[in-house]
Amino acid sequence: MRRMKKHLPLIILLFGILQPLSGALAPALGIGTPIGNATRDMTLPEQPLPVFFSIWSVIFLGYFLFGLAYWRAGEPWMDRIAIPLAWAGLFNIVWMLSAQLIASQPLDFLLLFPIAIAAWIAAWRADSLREMGWSPKKALADFASAMLSGWITVAVAISIPLTLRTFTDIGATDFPWQMLWITLVTACLAAWMFARYISRSWWYFIALAWGVMGIVLNNWLVTGMHWLAIMSAIVLSITICLRLFRGADGSVIPV
Repeated sequence: MRRMKKHLPLIILLFGILQPLSGALAPALGIGTPIGNATRDMTLPEQPLPVFFSIWSVIFLGYFLFGLAYWRAGEPWMDRIAIPLAWAGLFNIVWMLSAQLIASQPLDFLLLFPIAIAAWIAAWRADSLREMGWSPKKALADFASAMLSGWITVAVAISIPLTLRTFTDIGATDFPWQMLWITLVTACLAAWMFARYISRSWWYFIALAWGVMGIVLNNWLVTGMHWLAIMSAIVLSITICLRLFRGADGSVIPV
């Protein structure tokens, strides 16, 4: 364990590089199926526009920068953040390879949960440092863990309808309201749990809002289901407004 901690900064840096590389395996080398290819030409009401998945590049950058800061001038508290972040990075690589090489929606859905658990633990530990004062490294830890936590929440929420379709004969445009509500309710419940028990970080809600905005624009511009777009925007607004007044302990907080 002590030897692992000694090499932990390099592990974080390595995973910070391997995550985007593993995600580009199919497009760059022509191996397997590109991530998201199965749904790219489908007008699914619960999916964000493809361009919104570019947030992964921001998440990977934050992850790598935390690893770089940890490696150059690590502090004792960084170990507690780095351990779950390392697990999240490893599980993310496994998920990306599985999505391209195996391309099984039920398996890909299950593989999201270890990433989410590890990321949420990292975010919870980062939030516990707030009482110790602010520093650029703590802000970076908060950014890396909370952004990943928020976007994985989106990934889980939008994957539930996809997984349901795998086990049924439900088509891409069947039951659009129900599929959208499954996604939105899942995201809202997760956001409430995160703000109530995990962290006060705005980065989580920025990532979540980015995903829901992608759903809004997808329904407004692509599917033509404008009422679904309006409902998604209303749910997003309510979620953000609630965050303005509630902290991780459930108490009222100043903006």
